[in-house]
Amino acid sequence: MEEAQLIKAIEANPLSLKLIKNPTDQMKLLAVKKNGLVLEYIKSPTREMEEAAIEQNPRAIKFVENPTESMMIKAVKDGWSILQYIKNPTDEVIKLALSQSGWAIQYVKHPSETLQLLAVRKNYDAIKYIEAPYESVQEEAVHISYEALRYIQSPSLHVELMGVKSNEAAAHFIKHLDQNKILQLLKVNILVIKYFVKEISKEELEDVLKDVLSKEDVEEKYVRDFINCSTIEHHTMLMDKMVFIDQYGSKKAKRIAVDEKLKMI
Repeated sequence: MEEAQLIKAIEANPLSLKLIKNPTDQMKLLAVKKNGLVLEYIKSPTREMEEAAIEQNPRAIKFVENPTESMMIKAVKDGWSILQYIKNPTDEVIKLALSQSGWAIQYVKHPSETLQLLAVRKNYDAIKYIEAPYESVQEEAVHISYEALRYIQSPSLHVELMGVKSNEAAAHFIKHLDQNKILQLLKVNILVIKYFVKEISKEELEDVLKDVLSKEDVEEKYVRDFINCSTIEHHTMLMDKMVFIDQYGSKKAKRIAVDEKLKMI
């Protein structure tokens, strides 16, 4: 078959290049300009062919042995998932992908703390793609949303308490619960009591409340939540909350409790 006929065949179907013995550079270049993925079938392509292939289809970068950083950037600009096709991306390329989606972290081997933080700041749930995330990364993700706890295999106790303090519903994502951990959760958010009524005795609850409410730096939200917590009133843990605070609360706790009660009048 004459060269002109072969070129026509490539124009009609670029994949026909792989059936041609000893294609010319012109044929190869034409083929990748029509379909960048044809680069897979070209031995020792020129840089011009590689660039033309990426221009036509960014996924063609997976067939480029040693892409330049500019080639990587061009490909990733088309979409963060292209990162999976790049063997040794530079930090700049990774950051570009992460600026589009934190989920791109799944294609990064042994990501640094900086890259992990960029990922969860973009999408908190990107932490599910990070094996053994740094504690600072866990904190950042949970700070953005307590639901990040569901994606962390082994969160630190500090991070678990952060999540529950933010929202008592985070208790659903706490692993390896024991009595001691339940009591610690109660100390940061009294509203979790609704999930552990059967596990906590009245004496244990009172000890927790005495410890928290007696402090001068007790958080205002904790006191107000305690006053308004109906779970305590509707179960066997009956107590007069105002009397309890009067007996065991700090001056700050008493002031906040009175203010909250006045709001109810």
